Amino acid sequence: MEIYLIRHTTPKIEKGTCYGQADIDLDENYLTELKKIKDQLPKNYKSFKLYTSPLKRCSILAEDLMQPIIMENRLKELNFGTWELKKWNDIENNELNPWMDDFVNVKVPNGESYIDLQRRSLEFLEELLSSKKNSIVVSHAGVIRVILSHINQIPLEDSFKIKIDYGAVFKIIYAQNRLEIN
Repeated sequence: MEIYLIRHTTPKIEKGTCYGQADIDLDENYLTELKKIKDQLPKNYKSFKLYTSPLKRCSILAEDLMQPIIMENRLKELNFGTWELKKWNDIENNELNPWMDDFVNVKVPNGESYIDLQRRSLEFLEELLSSKKNSIVVSHAGVIRVILSHINQIPLEDSFKIKIDYGAVFKIIYAQNRLEIN
């Protein structure tokens, strides 16, 4: 079984802005990035099942790859709660510091923790694996990072060492009850 994890393309948002589940438009380089993604997929990718985060920076990409698509809320990025669309520098230190000290376990005000994101992402992954169907998953850096951390047995607190560019494509092979990044 093959699974392709794809991070959405570059969003149209000012650098230094906190965003997770905010629904953001795509940058003007979208079509160039879309072509690069398509070039990394197998020739028969349209025979795969395609799952996507419903946020438009993912769903637009998914729709341009193929139809039909399956919207999956568990593939959304981390919920940054009251910090959504704020400048990181504008978030009060008394709110930000506890999260920065333990982003794995501490929830963002009115949002979620990284462990919450991991829980829903891995629940989705287990269902995907049980389907035994070749799949494409269009999602966000957070979701992809926790899945890759799980496969590579990297502790969540070290997962940000995994580089995930906009439009990145990761191929995972599932065979004999083992996951392997190819």
